[in-house]
Amino acid sequence: MLLLPPSEGKAQGGSNRRTGWAPDAGTFGSRLGQRRLDVVEALASAGGGDEKLLGVKGEHLLRAQSANRSLIGARTVPAWQRYTGVVWDHLDPATLSPAARRQILVVSGLLGLVRADDPIPDYRLKMGANLRPLGKLSTWWRSDLSAELQQAARRRFVVDLLPQEHRAALDLDGLGGVSLTLVDPTGKPGGHFAKAAKGELARAILLDGLSVLEDWRHPQFDLIATPL
Repeated sequence: MLLLPPSEGKAQGGSNRRTGWAPDAGTFGSRLGQRRLDVVEALASAGGGDEKLLGVKGEHLLRAQSANRSLIGARTVPAWQRYTGVVWDHLDPATLSPAARRQILVVSGLLGLVRADDPIPDYRLKMGANLRPLGKLSTWWRSDLSAELQQAARRRFVVDLLPQEHRAALDLDGLGGVSLTLVDPTGKPGGHFAKAAKGELARAILLDGLSVLEDWRHPQFDLIATPL
């Protein structure tokens, strides 16, 4: 099981099966649906979010506000098609098998947990956002997401490739697995510049298994593996 962040950039459009997206859709919807609805309603009350909340301006802000105000019934595509950022571009999920894609879980400010093949709407909301009246979403989600992950990860090995913002929404203690961090030559987390390498590493793990960690090398970043 591979934990990845969503991308801030997302593909538009999608299909409108039946009545479109609902908070109780997908792998975790039956248990996280009410919490998702709480986020949807808070976003609606905030008019879809302002520049400070969403971290964008201009046309990107207008698109994000429109998407965030019309989540219920929105058109959907599988998460692996919705997410279009650097990590996902280098993961190249379209060329992975369905079985490999089902190993990916995404930690999302709107959705909580979502499997890569779950249908999701267009949206914009960071896990580190402070959304009234819920507060900081990573804190607000933490108890429910930790419980869901504990259940989903039973007897499975977890590979955590999350940035700190998303790790803060989970209690990973007691899970069998490893947290992977890419650092620069000074030992500092690679951050934005390591996103391409993270996508390549995730792809290698899904294709060839954990044995790739023994020999994986990158010209710019070192790999730090920490047992959970």
